[in-house]
Amino acid sequence: MIPNAIKVKKVSHCLQLTYGEQCYELPYEFLRVYSPSAEVRGHGVGNGVLQSGKKDVVLLRIEPAGNYALKLVFDDGHDSGLYDWSYLYHLCTHRDELWTDYLQRLQQAGKSRESAQINFKAL
Repeated sequence: MIPNAIKVKKVSHCLQLTYGEQCYELPYEFLRVYSPSAEVRGHGVGNGVLQSGKKDVVLLRIEPAGNYALKLVFDDGHDSGLYDWSYLYHLCTHRDELWTDYLQRLQQAGKSRESAQINFKAL
């Protein structure tokens, strides 16, 4: 399914997709950790890489990929993976269960949504 409208909501850090009368909001962090790229999904079944520290990631821009997908560019340098219309609709309609699964996997791995902060000190 192709959305009727796509809006970037900078204040709430969400991508809003509208299908008919139904609106869905996908947070930037959610989109980043569920990127369809090989970097995230891996190169085969069961080879995915759990993404952590992405809570504050920002979507910098959206680029069309033909008539079938979007390329999302994030401020952590991630810009690979094409979000085709079918995958975006899947993320919209399964957001809650995917998010719950992601949080459980993070906890099991002892990882966090928070990004590592480095404190610099002038000498």
